[in-house]
Amino acid sequence: MQLTHHTSKFQSKTFPISVVCDSVTNAPNLGSLFRVCDAFGVEKLILCGDNLPLGRRMTKTSRATEKSVNFQVSERAIDVVKTLKSQGYQILSLEITDNSIPVNKSNFNTDKPMALIIGDENFGVSEAILNISDAIIHIDMFGQNSSMNVVQATNIALYEITKQFL
Repeated sequence: MQLTHHTSKFQSKTFPISVVCDSVTNAPNLGSLFRVCDAFGVEKLILCGDNLPLGRRMTKTSRATEKSVNFQVSERAIDVVKTLKSQGYQILSLEITDNSIPVNKSNFNTDKPMALIIGDENFGVSEAILNISDAIIHIDMFGQNSSMNVVQATNIALYEITKQFL
């Protein structure tokens, strides 16, 4: 028998992880990020950028998780990241660079809170944030494409990160 939201056996947990969106501005992506953050027990979702589309198109995709996920809106991602770093957060940027390491081969310090930085749909995580990151992680891919949708990538990264807390 297929289980429903009310009959599933999943235990509710919250992990010391904040997801920081560096100018992610596509409404369906933002809505999906609320769902992902809810699914993986993320402590806080921080949306950064100008003119974020938090209206009907976003809430249609979020399926009401914007009501249960702790979130904030900030203008500049770099300021948020600097503040989190000064508060002792590990800064993990999800981006493919010449020195990034595969997320599934990364060992994270689960004794410290983490900030997972995800980037703009077209330009990725800003160079300024990459420069102050404690780690830059990527998802190994085996096709011709070198990128994937920001929500799908966040799903995979959060799955690999939260496994280390269990």
